Amino acid sequence: MGKLGTMVARTLVSEMHDVTVIDMDSAPLEKLEDLDVLPIKGNAVSIDTLEEADVKHADILISTMRSDECNMLCCIFAKQVGAKYTVARIREPEYLKSMSFVTQELQINYVANPERATAREISRMLRLPFATSGIETFAKGLVEMVEMRVVGDEPFVGKPIADVFKDRQSSSKVLFCGVRRGSESIIPKGDTVIQAGDSVFVTADYASLTTYLRNLGKNSKAARDVIIVGGSRTAYYLADTLNQSGVKTKLIEINQERALYLDEMLEDTTVICADGTDQQLLLSEGLRNTDAFITLTDRDEENLMAGLYATKVSKGRVIVKNSRTSYSGLLSEMGLDSIISPTQIACNIMLRAVRTRIAGEQSGVERIYKIMDGQAEAIEFLVPENADYIGIPLARLTVDADSLVAVIVRGTKVVVPFGSDTVEKGDHVVIMTKRTGLTNLNEVIKA
Repeated sequence: MGKLGTMVARTLVSEMHDVTVIDMDSAPLEKLEDLDVLPIKGNAVSIDTLEEADVKHADILISTMRSDECNMLCCIFAKQVGAKYTVARIREPEYLKSMSFVTQELQINYVANPERATAREISRMLRLPFATSGIETFAKGLVEMVEMRVVGDEPFVGKPIADVFKDRQSSSKVLFCGVRRGSESIIPKGDTVIQAGDSVFVTADYASLTTYLRNLGKNSKAARDVIIVGGSRTAYYLADTLNQSGVKTKLIEINQERALYLDEMLEDTTVICADGTDQQLLLSEGLRNTDAFITLTDRDEENLMAGLYATKVSKGRVIVKNSRTSYSGLLSEMGLDSIISPTQIACNIMLRAVRTRIAGEQSGVERIYKIMDGQAEAIEFLVPENADYIGIPLARLTVDADSLVAVIVRGTKVVVPFGSDTVEKGDHVVIMTKRTGLTNLNEVIKA
């Protein structure tokens, strides 16, 4: 099972899906005893096991085993016994070059690469240093959503949001669409008051977002010098992305064989074979003055310790990989605001595939992100034709009490909506909500 499989199973059960879980060992299955799932002990690459799990009657099969090859075989065999739709986690860089073959010839319907997706999120965070967590994108990159820590000297602190954003001009075309206050997650309304210490989710197009946050005095200088600790797959994808952007990159990996491999694969990255948690080494490699320090080892404990040390001595951005999303509040109190979770990113990818598949092509789910420790979701919907809310001003529509219409994208135009704005056929609409399992926009907006 692993962390990803467990997170996906728990999320799907919470959304009232019937879930069957397959694992060769009893221990992972026993950890799910509190869930209403059907556990099957067996080899997921075995036809007999897949038939025992009644895969042919399942709406979707998701394979998240450690081995890419096993995930591909599982999906291939599942199709042979009648599976309708398959999703495979495939992570190795070598397979990316053959992805069209994997999806078309092997008939794997959807491929998820969490490490590559994580690298992309980190690279966006480096481009917008004021963001304290992953930067979510919508409408093919036209819209971005960032989480920003409120220091206390911002002009909106202590004021109702309705007074801050009285009109389109004062809003600078941005929207506060979520607030994290300690362990509490808030979908803001007009009377919500932002407090010092809050984390605010702000959404808009890139230019408006950058302008607004620069006017607040937030640092907007993109990182040009980066140190990465750990030679994981995520580290490889990130270093490769940064190299293409002209960012000076150092990568520290303790395993000699892995370091030699990365040195060969990453021509423009300085690869150092050493212990990335060695404080003297980090100082000698320029930790104090680097623009960003990123820990991407396979051990959360090492990532956290190195990250905590970096926050004490470095002037730059510190980003830490951590798979335990429930610890993000505690880590923030310790000074680690920028936490990235490949497990959560992968779960978001899987959920989007499931919701789109279960609800059919008419569901319109384009993107889905679990945010605020999983207590809320940001979902992008594509508006179908003939929806009963089309053309009606938002002020005359009923919007779910636990949801917020954050952005409307019409063609290439990004609209932060007011009451007079309408939703039209073909629009991309981003919703922030505390509800789970949404598959259709008409569950949020009603005429």
